[in-house]
Formats: sequence, structure tokens, C-alpha cells
Amino acid sequence: MDTSPHPHRVAILVYDGVKLLDVAGPAEVFAEANRCGADYRIVLLSPTGADVASSIGIHLSVDGDAESEPAPDTFLVAGGDIYPRTAIARDLIDATNTLATRAARVGSICTGAFVLAAAGLLDGKRATTHWKVAHQLAARHPTTHVEPDSIYVRDGTTYTSAGVSAGIDLALALVEEDHGPELTRDVARHLVVYLQRAGGQSQFSAPLQGPPPRTPALRRIVDLVTADPAGNHSLTELATHLNVSARHLTRLFRTELSTTPARYVELIRFDLAKALLDQGHNATQAASLAGFPSYESLRRVFVRELSMSPTVYQRRFGTAHRADAE
Repeated sequence: MDTSPHPHRVAILVYDGVKLLDVAGPAEVFAEANRCGADYRIVLLSPTGADVASSIGIHLSVDGDAESEPAPDTFLVAGGDIYPRTAIARDLIDATNTLATRAARVGSICTGAFVLAAAGLLDGKRATTHWKVAHQLAARHPTTHVEPDSIYVRDGTTYTSAGVSAGIDLALALVEEDHGPELTRDVARHLVVYLQRAGGQSQFSAPLQGPPPRTPALRRIVDLVTADPAGNHSLTELATHLNVSARHLTRLFRTELSTTPARYVELIRFDLAKALLDQGHNATQAASLAGFPSYESLRRVFVRELSMSPTVYQRRFGTAHRADAE
């Protein structure tokens, strides 16, 4: 935990085309942490020291260039929609290397991982980025072990995060690393966000993974389960609903969704149970409301998917309750 009497310098590298939320989201977390007792000094830097225009046209005033920053405690590269569509500019790579050499820890938000990788900072390391371009990161940098379904990944003192709002999750994780869970919980409460999602959680909910089924019959089943996760969705019941055999329905799921009907229903219920825990329901209530036959069956799925129990998940990552409800 950070006990230094000096401000913790957070340097965020920006450039023309940077995504505004990739900058503002993490910066707001550190700024809110200051209001809760931390001492972060946030500086925006560009490769040349010139102000930049964000992806939506809003101009950002920077504090200097990479050479002017003495030694950031935390160095973050923000993402932008221009990557990976365009090559990383040489001056951006040089600025990244300069700052990374001086920083105690290095991180990226969203496609900022492409900048870190171009600078050689992800060689041989685990990393993530926005799920939509994760395969391109892996293809361009084969020595980087890309985890496309993670919200953020830590490998030593190097951190990478997924798309857009995941930068907030990463910043909260860094604040907790510096100041512990109590201050971080206050930050999350004030910003009205989750305390933070576990880094290994999926970037998106189970129903959104992959394209929608092509078969109309299977789409009806998916819609049925998603609309009422706690309903009776046994294989027999689902097959009867479509007037097909259980074997045929299983074959449809395997062909189009690469899973079984039972596993699909289980993942939908798992996603609902997480939301219920985030809302403050206890684990037994979440299991019942999400359609699990028992707490133990819910617990088995949590351990398999997140390597933790529902109770541990809620304690570490649940939404903070409103002060008047505690």
C-alpha cells in the first residue's frame, strides 16, 4: 500500500484520435480518490507536447511531452479508434518507451495495448484489449499471450485493460493496490460504479458472446431463456417447446453455439446471479432467483468460471450499498 509523502504521479499518454472516455474514465477515478484521501497528480502528455484532438473532436490540453515527465509512478496509454486500423506512429512508440523506462508500473486502456505492443512492452507477457480487435493484437504480436475475454490483465508491473469502461475497472484496481479496499469502495460509491469487476471476468454477458443463431428455432429458444432465466428450461422442456427431439436441439446448440442447451442455460443463470449479487441479494437468494436448484450448484459454477465463491465475489466486487441502506 502506498504510504509515500509525495504525490503519486499518473501520466496518461494521449494523441490525436484518442478516445475521450479512455482518458476521462481512469482520470476521474484517480481524481475521486484524491477527494477520498489519496494523493494522485494526474498529467496528460503527448509525444510532442502539443495539444491533441480526441476522437469526438474535443481538444485536450496537455501538460508536456514524454521527455518533460521526470518519473511517473503510473504510466497509462489511452486507446483510440484509429488503432489497429493504422500503424503506430514512431514518435508515439518513442514516447511510450521513454515513459515506460521511467515508470514504476505501466498500463493501457483498450487499444492502447497496440501502442505498448509496438514498443515491445508486451513481448512474452499476458495482455488484453477490446474483444473486437484482440485477434489482431495476437496476430501482430505472436509472443504476447492475449486473453480476449478478460476485463483487465496484470503481468508483473504491466497492466492492460479491455474496451472503454474497463479502463475504470483498471484504475479502481490500481487505487486498491495503492490504498486498499475501503478507500476504493468509497471511490466506487461516489462514482456510482461497481467496486470493480474481477479482472478475469468476461468483457460481456453470456447472451452477447458470438453472433446470434442463424436458425429461427434456436433464436426462439435463446430469446425464451434470456427473457426468463429462472424458468423451467430442461432439455425436454425446450425440445417440447419447439416440437423437436432432444437430440436435434442438442445438435443445433453444438453446431451454432458450440455448447449444450444445459450449459447455455447455466451461463445465462450465472450472469443473472452475478447481477443479483451486485444488487445486494445474498448468495442463497441469488441462486434461487436465478433458477439454480441450490446454493451449492451456483457455487460450483462460480468456482469454475471465476475461481471464487459467490460470497467472495460479492465481498470483493459487488456494488457498494447506498449509505442510508447500510
